[in-house]
Amino acid sequence: QQGVGRPSVYHAVVVIFLEFFAWGLLTTPMLTVLHETFTHHTFLMNGLIQGVKGFLSFLSAPLIGALSDAWGRKYFLLITVFFTCAPIPLMRISPWWYFAMISVSGIFSVTFSVIFAYVADVTQEHERIAAYGLVSATFAASLVTSPAIGAYLSASYGDNLVVLVAALVAVVDICFILLAVPESLPEKMRPASWGSSISWEQADPFASLKKVRKDSMVLPICITVFLSYLPEAGQYSSFFLYLRQIIGFGSASIAAFIAVVGILSIVVQTVFLSILMKSIGNKNTVLLGLGFQILQLAWYGFGSQSWMMWAAGAVAAMSSITFPAISALVSRNAESDQQGVVQGIITGIRGLCNGLGPALYGFIFFLFHVELNELPPDQTSGKQAMEDPSDEVSLKLGVKFV
Repeated sequence: QQGVGRPSVYHAVVVIFLEFFAWGLLTTPMLTVLHETFTHHTFLMNGLIQGVKGFLSFLSAPLIGALSDAWGRKYFLLITVFFTCAPIPLMRISPWWYFAMISVSGIFSVTFSVIFAYVADVTQEHERIAAYGLVSATFAASLVTSPAIGAYLSASYGDNLVVLVAALVAVVDICFILLAVPESLPEKMRPASWGSSISWEQADPFASLKKVRKDSMVLPICITVFLSYLPEAGQYSSFFLYLRQIIGFGSASIAAFIAVVGILSIVVQTVFLSILMKSIGNKNTVLLGLGFQILQLAWYGFGSQSWMMWAAGAVAAMSSITFPAISALVSRNAESDQQGVVQGIITGIRGLCNGLGPALYGFIFFLFHVELNELPPDQTSGKQAMEDPSDEVSLKLGVKFV
């Protein structure tokens, strides 16, 4: 087999780390480019862009998962990472093409479904929850330092360097898949000819949903993923703006917040997740994570001081156990040759939420006439922000988390 060593979880975590590290670097330049490109209705346009991307991910995820079950994981790791990262260089070349490519890249922005299927191939069932926790923790780790590094490079050398570094990281990730990642799907599980085991029913996301509806185990899991990830995805589209403009966090404080929450998430997903799974079981671990998520969102909405946001961030780290626990539950109830399909269904629903969440939040911004250029300038302390007579804006933004 091509690649370095035997297929392992560590190959998967390197791929995930590099992909999301590249996008994390662009956290600071992203809002600037978005506002410069769409001066009016910035958040509404962001919601529409993410909505198209998410809907395309929802449509394509079952097909990508099914194809990876037949043709192997490595091909589709390469395809998903390449097309997910393809828009990065366009940020400075042509912003309009950049946002157009982001929307279209939703067709292939389903790396997690292939990664989780890869992990399922190389682990035993009793090892899977720890492996999924490691993958999710790696995702959090990629966001611990990259936004701060991107903000520093942007302030010191400009956005062009940030985009260049992000593009180089993406190229390294692609080269790593090509040269170092071995195929995880056993040869005996692949069909004799390409496409012989792929049917339209497997590729059709709506047929997959019909199949989900008939499955007494997968259906509640899919509903859980949708209802939990929809507000979480919407939150990401405006939360850092909320911290800066309403709570009064400066750029350094936001970077520190991301780092602290990321580190706590890593600890939770690598240490506490396994302990919880062994002590209270898979289902109760999911319920506990959902409980922490409800508390987190309510705290974000009603909090008015910076210390409240830090406390809510700690709760958010605890809620990060939800998705790896759900992925393990789904994997446990799927056959070995159907791991890509079931993970594709779950990832597709997450992709749909990644589109609907920002679109919903952007529409709320639009309804309340909240625009980026109408908000007060960056603050350096929570006290300054709350003394500003912007209680109406604070209510408009805060109510979304509740």
